[in-house]
Order: sequence, then C-alpha cells, then structure tokens
Amino acid sequence: MGIFEAVILGIVQGLTELLPISSSGHLALIPWIFNWDIPSSFDVALHFGTLLAICIFFFKDWIGLIKGGYNQVVKKEKTQEGKMFWYLVIATIPGGIIGFILDKVAGDSLSQMPLLIAFALIIMGIILYIVDKKAPTKTEYKDMNFKQTFLIGLSQALAFIPGVSRSGITMTTGRLMGVSRESTAKYTFLLSTPIVFAATIFKLNEFEFTLPFFAGVLASFIVGLFVIKFLMNYLKKGSFKIFAIYRVIVGILVIGLFISRI
Repeated sequence: MGIFEAVILGIVQGLTELLPISSSGHLALIPWIFNWDIPSSFDVALHFGTLLAICIFFFKDWIGLIKGGYNQVVKKEKTQEGKMFWYLVIATIPGGIIGFILDKVAGDSLSQMPLLIAFALIIMGIILYIVDKKAPTKTEYKDMNFKQTFLIGLSQALAFIPGVSRSGITMTTGRLMGVSRESTAKYTFLLSTPIVFAATIFKLNEFEFTLPFFAGVLASFIVGLFVIKFLMNYLKKGSFKIFAIYRVIVGILVIGLFISRI
C-alpha cells in the first residue's frame, strides 16, 4: 500500500465515519473497485484518526462528562454531565460485547461481500429516510433518558455488517426514540469514542507504523474535524434525507458494477 492509497482511504474514512453512510462499507468497496491490496488492520488505524478528531472537537464535553461521572460516584453530586457519563458507560457495554462476539465469528469475511454491503446501504438508507421524516422531535441532548441512550448504544452492535454504519444505525435509533437530529449526532459521536478506542488497542499489534500509515491517519483526522463541524451545523436545520439518498444511489451503483463483472 502506497501513500496515495492511504491518503485517499484516510479522506474517505474522515468523510464516511462521521456521516451516516458507512465508513466500513466504503473502505471495503474502494479497494474492491480499484483492486487495491489493503491490510485489514488499516481500517482500524483510520478509525483512530477520526477518534482523535472526535476527542478534540468534544474535548470540553469529555472533560465535563468525566468530571461529572467522578463526582457523582465519589462526592454524590448529581449533575447532567454525571448522568450522561454513566449512561454512555452502560450503553457501551452491550453493544461492545455483542459487536466483539460477532466480529470474532464473522471476521473480515463480510467486507469481502460487495452485494451484502450494497443491500445494507440501500436498506438502511430507506429506513433512515422514513424514520427521520416520520419521527417527532421531543428530546434534546441534555434531556435524554436511560432508555433512549441504552437502546442507541445497543443498536451499534449491528455496525459489524459493512454498509449498515455505526453512526447510521445509532442516528436512526435516536430519531426513532424522538431525539433531535443534532442531539442524536452528538450522542453518537460521544458513544463511538470508547468502542473505537478499545478496537484500536486490540488491533495495535497488527499496525504497520509506516509512512502510509501515518499519512492515512492524519488525513482521516483532518477531514474528520471538518466533517464533525459541518454535520453539527447542518443538522440544526437540515435532515438526514441527503445521506439516505446517497446510500441508495451508491448501493445501486455497486450492484450494477458487481453484475457487470460477472
């Protein structure tokens, strides 16, 4: 893998991880389309780049969450930050365990199935569109309750299927639970932090610390920062419709390309 491929994939990761359009699906499809030979661990490395972007963008939020969680246990001080910190911890556990087990069972085999990815993109795109259009907006981030946060966290287990999208499934679940678009996006980003961090540590011994590695991670980090800012501003007034349409179009194109190669 050269620097060019690494940077392209880093840019793609930065764009697709934080938008509800599936980074794992895109990172599997692009090497398939262009016949690139990419190490499987590079996917996790690129996720680390967007993880850094999330941590920096929401740095003040994480400081407040950690401080609040600590004070709630040690000093018995109940705050909104403390409540949300423990909601995030509890919501991460089931999704993380289920996702870990499914990943062990399926491994990287699903990423080698372009048709599966295409149908996952299309189906989840349609579901995202319908849910986002029909669901009422009743809850903001500060008012999210345990049921909402837990079910959103549980739903991310389905992200082991390339094309589903971690942010896509959690944002869809959030909207289904009546959480506002901007709030469900913020919670999704915060929720992804511990699982992506754990995956990075777990795969650390598989990383090849070469120039392409650092170039790809840097590209995903820089693009990720811009995408987070864009999405948080866009969702103040915009909907998920454009992302749902994009998913369907890409899915149809992949099916067409797959058929043409038979």
